[in-house]
Amino acid sequence: MRRSLLIAVLTMAAACGGQIPAEDFGIEGPIEPTEPMGKEDNAGRPGPLVATNTTATQVWTAKNKWEDRDTPDAKKAGLAWGENSGLTWDEKFSAWLESLPIVPGTDGYPTFQLTTPWGKTMPAPVLECAESQMFLRATFAAWYQLPFMLETAAREGRVYFGHFGIRTATGKFQNTPNFAQAYKDYSTMTAAELASRGWPKDAALRARAAAGGDDSQPAINEAHIGAYLDEVHLNKRAGHFIIFLLNYLGSMNLADTANTYNLKPEAIHAGDLLIHRWQKSGIGDAKMLKHVTKAENGTLQARLMSGSMPRRQPKIYDENASKSYFQEEDTGGPGTNFDGDSYYSLGGGVKRWRVTKNIGGRWTNTWMAADEASWINSTDQAAITARPAQFGQLLEEVSPAEKKDALLRQIEDARAHLLRYPASCAARERRERAFTELYAIAGELGTTRARIDAEYRRLEDYVFAPLVYTQSKTCCWNSSTAQMAAIIMDYATKEQATQCVAPTVFRSESNGYQRWAAHAATLGQAAAWKAWTEDETCAQRDVAQDTVAPATAIAWCSLDGGGGGGGSCSDDAFEPNNSRSAAKAVTSGQQISATICPNNEDYFKVTVAAGRGIDARITFQHAAGDLDFELLGPTGQRVAISEGTTDTERVAATGLAAGDYTLRVFGYSGAGGAYTLSVTVQ
Repeated sequence: MRRSLLIAVLTMAAACGGQIPAEDFGIEGPIEPTEPMGKEDNAGRPGPLVATNTTATQVWTAKNKWEDRDTPDAKKAGLAWGENSGLTWDEKFSAWLESLPIVPGTDGYPTFQLTTPWGKTMPAPVLECAESQMFLRATFAAWYQLPFMLETAAREGRVYFGHFGIRTATGKFQNTPNFAQAYKDYSTMTAAELASRGWPKDAALRARAAAGGDDSQPAINEAHIGAYLDEVHLNKRAGHFIIFLLNYLGSMNLADTANTYNLKPEAIHAGDLLIHRWQKSGIGDAKMLKHVTKAENGTLQARLMSGSMPRRQPKIYDENASKSYFQEEDTGGPGTNFDGDSYYSLGGGVKRWRVTKNIGGRWTNTWMAADEASWINSTDQAAITARPAQFGQLLEEVSPAEKKDALLRQIEDARAHLLRYPASCAARERRERAFTELYAIAGELGTTRARIDAEYRRLEDYVFAPLVYTQSKTCCWNSSTAQMAAIIMDYATKEQATQCVAPTVFRSESNGYQRWAAHAATLGQAAAWKAWTEDETCAQRDVAQDTVAPATAIAWCSLDGGGGGGGSCSDDAFEPNNSRSAAKAVTSGQQISATICPNNEDYFKVTVAAGRGIDARITFQHAAGDLDFELLGPTGQRVAISEGTTDTERVAATGLAAGDYTLRVFGYSGAGGAYTLSVTVQ
């Protein structure tokens, strides 16, 4: 998601166990994608000399080759393959990804559980989209001592982030580390040594964070990503190196044909990338294929996974949602973006990692010999722009109703993200692209675009309207919070209190965000409103006022005959309780009858003492409207969620910290209906 990062200096300390003094390391100036090579497509372009003395900068030794099948190391059993498997290391990478168990993530959606060569299992790391893909590829290469290189460009020329360190063609790049001298490699420790001495720790690595927003890792007590890397790498040099990848490279570098190549649709397998590029500079997206199943009739089923910014554990999408992502125009399709740029020219689409080989004495990014027939030259516009439509035919067909359900899930996912990170422009874009696809199948669903808006649009879609990235400083703000989202939505709800008006779009206005900061103060939550920060490099930091993108939805007050999405539903006695700040208090043992109107939400507050628990449920007629139920913590974080398909939804949690907890009742795809709420504090 994040663009190439401009960071002046990063500070790192020596590895634990050594006596090397702390030093400052860093990179000055932008790190950008390389310039395309025209008809050569960056294929086989020679990199740094293999014979260069890298004993100081080396991160790991490339003792294996990606195409090895019969060497002693290649014949060993591994994470997802048996002894004498006959697989190349690239095929093993794919097999490993498919083998990673799918488990519920900390936010409730499906993610993966990481497995390591040392028998460790870890919840998936919290990363943004491009970061999670680089983490997986570089980690696998480091574990199995495979050559790895991502090529970039800087004012000095081409720069190579690789197993040999961070180098130019002539030497170490700027003030980057001498990895081999500064950090330890414990990868020669045997299982017996690990059992007796314990897992070695690197205090300097554990303190390191990913730039551009919160990188707290719930799997390890909210520590930084450096601590996570310390838990999965015996070679601490690899952990430090991956921090540099996360901090300086992004989706533009993955779209760069120096590092990946365009792939024919029928050739996809787990580990391949799907890159969305909808602007020359600014937000993009990188998803990785988690599973691919090929049927006898030649059709495919595929599941994608992706992190996000603000960071999250990679979400694994089902086959229907994944198919819709493959068909989007911003994956190199035939359309143009808001600025009039062709999507083809922006470099999106399905890609495969280049493998690094020693060719003629130079490290060179190329392809596996068996994959050459799967390559599409980046100058072949016809073949690239045809791919979204080809995926529509190649991936197993789903009914319009199934596609609708997949798109509505994407919309709900984007909304949920915005209620945690209200400044997210990427989530706004994702929601609107899903609505655009929903409009496209309106005829097949027997409805109209206007009825889709009337049925599925919600107030928050208008409050968090899409912004033009290059003209909106809000898009650079990755550290907005759930508390802020609640304040924003409380303001929006109160705007509609006496009559329907066009909701105020949350964005930077001529006086910044003063409107919402002032409202936070009236709610007694002034401290919850955070000032804008430049969480990623922001060329538009000085804009006078953010620019709202042209509207695609019907005006809010035109929905459902001018009711602003309210229809003929009558509010219950608990209204207004449409936000956390307006939640109505309930107590243990209380049972109440209530009604939620379509495209609305109800909030109830429960006060809990330290160490106690909550057990709450709603009962309703599912056939009349599918309601869902969520428990939020004192700061708005999700504690539990229930999204079933019966007449009951239940949330429960024990051993809670003291504070006010919130029960949120909401309808799937904007559904409404009567329900009974019961609450027990245990």
